[in-house]
Amino acid sequence: MKHSLPVVEISGTPSQRGRQYGEAVAPQLHTALGYYAEAFGVSSGLTWKQVTARAARWLEPVRDHDPDLLTEMEGIADGAGVGLLDVLALNARGEVIYDDSFTRMRTGAEAPEEPAEGCTSFAAYGPASGDGHVWAGQNWDWRAGVADTVVMLRIVQPPKPTLIMQVEAGQIGRQGANSAGIAFNANGLGGRFDDAVGLPQTVIRRTVLDQSSITDALDVLCRTRAHIASNALLTCREGFAIDIETTPAGHGWMYPDDGLLVHGNHYQAGVPAALAADYRPLAPDSLVRVPRAEEGLRLLRDANGPDETRKLIKHAMSDHLGFPESLCTHADPRKPEIRHWATLVSSCVDLTAGDYHVTAGTPCDREYQHLPWNLYDGPHAPA
Repeated sequence: MKHSLPVVEISGTPSQRGRQYGEAVAPQLHTALGYYAEAFGVSSGLTWKQVTARAARWLEPVRDHDPDLLTEMEGIADGAGVGLLDVLALNARGEVIYDDSFTRMRTGAEAPEEPAEGCTSFAAYGPASGDGHVWAGQNWDWRAGVADTVVMLRIVQPPKPTLIMQVEAGQIGRQGANSAGIAFNANGLGGRFDDAVGLPQTVIRRTVLDQSSITDALDVLCRTRAHIASNALLTCREGFAIDIETTPAGHGWMYPDDGLLVHGNHYQAGVPAALAADYRPLAPDSLVRVPRAEEGLRLLRDANGPDETRKLIKHAMSDHLGFPESLCTHADPRKPEIRHWATLVSSCVDLTAGDYHVTAGTPCDREYQHLPWNLYDGPHAPA
């Protein structure tokens, strides 16, 4: 049983950062490529060559959005000894499946299973935080077969904020926090929209975490067209949080209730008009996970310090109602191994102190790993 996640730190120019990253995670990245080649074959019948050919459609959109991010991907590919399109496909895995499913649906062919990246995110501060600190985190639920590819990545990139993220090897962005005191947590939402090209989620999430203020982070989410729907929960150390349900057809938003905000994988701010006629939650277990997390996290208001808060968060995020598709998700033995899902990482970030904690897998049977970096060991450190 794995008890800690690999930690990787990169710095320098975009090309240098990418090469350092690729060299450090080469074994995990090759494992990821092998897994997704098999997974795409099972779910959609696509070969990996077909997957990378589809991923190529995002080369120019990413370059136009931020050429440094494409340069970083090129460095990752060079460092790991793979092709740029391999790395791009890992960064746009959800978008490729979405496009293939969308095309098959329109032609009347059987559509592959849409990826349900199940996650439960939270923010707690003010009245919801007994220790007076600002907390953010989530259970990141995804395919169990990529568990050994997850790494904790620290990116030093002045003058932009320093980032700490949990990512699959080769990805340039996912969920995490930065030295400006902003945390980003994310949840898949699902739904069919038009087929116009938008940006991959990894690119958007990295761009959000590259920002130095909560308003600039929100600006990215509101003005950037995503390719697929995704939920974004932003929390900042000053004691503010907002949840944005982003879709290619518009956004909805929510604020905390008495300092507590929890989001899962169904639309909670309102079902988009494009889906309203026949909407069904992509992950029905989200309807259980969200209220259970809220119930458990309400106990934080009685915590008398950060140590107790972390214990209460671990307990809340270890809930097993509805097992195995519970808040703490475990592989379902009734399904083939390639379709097994589990909580890959449970994260718990103290934005007040700058401490970042994660579990290497399900939180019910693992302790939080305190990362060796403090969020504020870098630019934008609080006074």
